[in-house]
Amino acid sequence: MSRKPGDDVEAAALTAVLDGRWAELKREVRAQMAQETFLDPTELDIEAHRAQVLEQLRALARTDRPGLGYDPAHGGGGDVGGSLTSFEMLGFGDLSLMVKAGVQWGLFGGAVQLLGTERHHREYLRRITSGELLGCFAMTEHGHGSDVQHLRTTATFTDGGFVIDTPDESAVKEYIGNAARDGELAVVFAQLITGGESRGVHAFLVPIRVGGEPAPGVTITDCGRKAGLNGVDNGRLAFDGVRVGRAALLNRFADVAEDGTYSSPIESDNRRFFTMLGTLIRGRISVAGSAVNATKRALAVAVRYGERRRQFFTPDGDEVVLLDYRAHQRKLLPAIAKTYALHFAQERLVSTVHDLGTEPAEHDQRELESRAAGIKAVATWHATRTIQTAREACGGAGYLAENLLPALKADTDVFTTFEGDNTVLLQLVAKGLLTGYRDYFADLSTLATVRFAAEQLVETLLERTSARKVLDRLAGAADDEVLFDREWHLRLFEDREEHVLDGVARRLRKAAESGDAFAAFNDAQDHVLRTGRVHVDRLVLEAFAAAVDRCEDSAAAALLGRLCDLYALSDIEADRAWFLEHGRLTSGRAKAVTAAVNTLCAELRPYARVLVDGFAVPEQFLRAPMLES
Repeated sequence: MSRKPGDDVEAAALTAVLDGRWAELKREVRAQMAQETFLDPTELDIEAHRAQVLEQLRALARTDRPGLGYDPAHGGGGDVGGSLTSFEMLGFGDLSLMVKAGVQWGLFGGAVQLLGTERHHREYLRRITSGELLGCFAMTEHGHGSDVQHLRTTATFTDGGFVIDTPDESAVKEYIGNAARDGELAVVFAQLITGGESRGVHAFLVPIRVGGEPAPGVTITDCGRKAGLNGVDNGRLAFDGVRVGRAALLNRFADVAEDGTYSSPIESDNRRFFTMLGTLIRGRISVAGSAVNATKRALAVAVRYGERRRQFFTPDGDEVVLLDYRAHQRKLLPAIAKTYALHFAQERLVSTVHDLGTEPAEHDQRELESRAAGIKAVATWHATRTIQTAREACGGAGYLAENLLPALKADTDVFTTFEGDNTVLLQLVAKGLLTGYRDYFADLSTLATVRFAAEQLVETLLERTSARKVLDRLAGAADDEVLFDREWHLRLFEDREEHVLDGVARRLRKAAESGDAFAAFNDAQDHVLRTGRVHVDRLVLEAFAAAVDRCEDSAAAALLGRLCDLYALSDIEADRAWFLEHGRLTSGRAKAVTAAVNTLCAELRPYARVLVDGFAVPEQFLRAPMLES
């Protein structure tokens, strides 16, 4: 794709494709952002930063966006996709605001909406939407983060209500957003005990402040300075005999009668637990989208700098622009391609959540949870790597706080381990693939996973597709014919996923014969994680390819097509060892893949600026001294 006069691609055409289904909402949010001054928190101390973020949260509450995802009967907009989209847009600015808003309206408000019933909606949702009632989402404990099922906080039913207790140090709620300074009410996840029997983890509404002071029996401590996100008041919560009424139980999936009798429409404890958690994936989805938007911001800064900065001379005496170096192009252009790919995968995920509504079928819900987990993991890891790459691409200037990148790097670092540790999330994806969403899908234990793999004939685990036939047909074709063939990319990704899944199922089936399910699964963890990763890679490529196909602007479609090629070939290049080991690539074709990546970087170099301008990052979030000198 050589650039020719008259063949220019307008950034607006790319933005139109990126904005997709909620384009109008995104335009409205950008217009509002353009009217506001971005207050860079770089020079603020913790207290001043927290105060600024709270003020911004109050301003956001005066718009109609915080309640977009809530029921219209309680002042909401009934637009789940629009709600997620508006949260993602906050990823362009101070990520402390995005996180605090996510805690208030996504986690706290979302739990009340999705785990509560009409009495909770009626009493709380309007006040949560308006910001009159600020709250927390108290799940994580000092001793249990990812393992929510074994939280140790207790809620014991007695005398017509519940008594909330922190039995030991490991049960202290930790890293709770909104807790250290502003929160008044918390959704507390605790082991429900009634009639002397534990019923598993449930959610309760517990006041943590009264008149600005800690409520009786509640101990609040401040987590203090963090590596980033210091505008969020993270704190620790401990409870000593805190009494709440029976109505404090968020009782959509279970209830306790006045006499202490427990009831639930879901008989299985495991199924009930995972159903409850499954309703709360919107926070995970918002984190993924915000990470992608923060990545866009970093790439826009790095490309602008790369077009300005010059270093070293050609034999003709001209000083070379950084972005004209192939090594510099290789740093940034494949990252841009993957960012576009993840954007389209995220967009497809948001649409799916919106269309399924609040009561999807079990199979759809589990597939949705798996996709949300996988995309969150891949998107946040990509953000961490890419923002670091952007920093390096800007040299020493990129290390100065005034030039935005250090704060982005610090603020997004924790994204890989909150709203689900990425390694755990990829295991969840792989377990979902292995269990095939069977009737006992809710029990994602090691034993259940290994037992299923052992019981099934591997040949029936996977339905063979035409992938191998296509790959075999193209094996002898010329490199130029194959490397830029979209069907070849898609079938290669599909075939890799099938082979890896087939392999891990065989491995677990054989290992399970030893009788030690944990050892079998633990020994295969590297294989399990690869299974999750290649599955997500295939979903992301399919989403990118679909976006190219629906692009109505021919010039933009051609550019996006080449960018999609770069995404696919960069992924193949990064995984050359596997493709060579498994006979999917010859050594000659593997070398040709690297040459093709270089060719695409050269072809796309003239379009680098329009590609990042297509992200439509509001200009006030791109102002850095190194871009003005």
